Amino acid sequence: MARRHAVVAGAGIGGLSVAVALHRRGWEVTVCERAAAPSAVGAGIVLAPNALRAFDAIGFDAARATGHAAPAAMDLRRPGGRLLSRADCAALTARYGRPPLAVHRPSLSAALAAELPDGTVRYGTEVTAVDDADGRPVVHTSTGALTADVVIAADGIHSPIRRRYFPAHPGLHHSGETAWRTVLAAGGPPVRAATETWGRGERFGVVPLADGRVYVYATAVVPEGHRPVDVRAELLRRYGTWHDPIPALLERIDPAAVLQHDLYDLAAPLPRFHQGRLAWLGDAAHAMTPNLGQGGCQAVEDAAVLAHLLEGADVRAALAAYSAARCARTDALRVRSRRAGRVAALTHPLAVAARDLAVRATPARATRRALDDLFAFDGFGLPE
Repeated sequence: MARRHAVVAGAGIGGLSVAVALHRRGWEVTVCERAAAPSAVGAGIVLAPNALRAFDAIGFDAARATGHAAPAAMDLRRPGGRLLSRADCAALTARYGRPPLAVHRPSLSAALAAELPDGTVRYGTEVTAVDDADGRPVVHTSTGALTADVVIAADGIHSPIRRRYFPAHPGLHHSGETAWRTVLAAGGPPVRAATETWGRGERFGVVPLADGRVYVYATAVVPEGHRPVDVRAELLRRYGTWHDPIPALLERIDPAAVLQHDLYDLAAPLPRFHQGRLAWLGDAAHAMTPNLGQGGCQAVEDAAVLAHLLEGADVRAALAAYSAARCARTDALRVRSRRAGRVAALTHPLAVAARDLAVRATPARATRRALDDLFAFDGFGLPE
């Protein structure tokens, strides 16, 4: 009996995760990626416990496969260094079974791709259209047509496939912020704790990676499309007087390696994550701002759930069940992340003072409840 064939549009973390999950379950998989080659340039990602359990369900050991680091703590501070809150990673490990892992995105992508047979990922191949009219989809690409039993659109926040199938959807919503991200090579004093620092309409994050590397990111409330001519000068102007080690890290930045993206999420939820034998996954399905650190983590959850459900013979029923399993959870996190971003991006001095006081006064039990909901994934392929 011929193996069933899945075509995945997009070789990001979500696309590669679902490709690995389906390959492990006996599917033939083709991943179409419009980029000509995998990029060595990229930022970091923190894999929360829910993402790690989803990887377990897929059969991928993220901790073993990647150069990773587990921060000693995750701190929230003011620009002067005052501590607002702290999440001790030993306590998180005790409660959720493992600590969050900080990973270099290109390393994670390379490790996932290495789990697939040679030729599975076709770089320089863009999906231009999907025809599902006759019950077995035909995927039209820039290098030819492919037939499939299921098509998975993991083609990112600007998903052309989403726009084609949901033409009435309002599209993306700009958060009002832009973000700069880069990874610094090893050197300088070691960084052990992950820190996010909140100012007035500005944030700065520091996350230790493996081998002494450091992932740094910054956000600012600026007009959409704002692009400074001198990135280092802009970052030094905004964050150069903030607490240590931020000024020293800024001095080490290579402007050519800094990624800048305006921050968007979906303006409204999709009505469903499937259409016939076509499914959407990750940012293509539920793009969210990075304020909860769950964008990539939810893509891995999507992959685990979708692959689990596709073990059944009826693809259409499996995709309908996937929509039912994933729409409510991911949209709740999209909305929650947007609200968290609005709080973090406050600019009025009185509002900022009230925000910081509220963060410091939040009871530990309330924080635990919020994290319990955030990390709720049972590791067997379906949400709890």
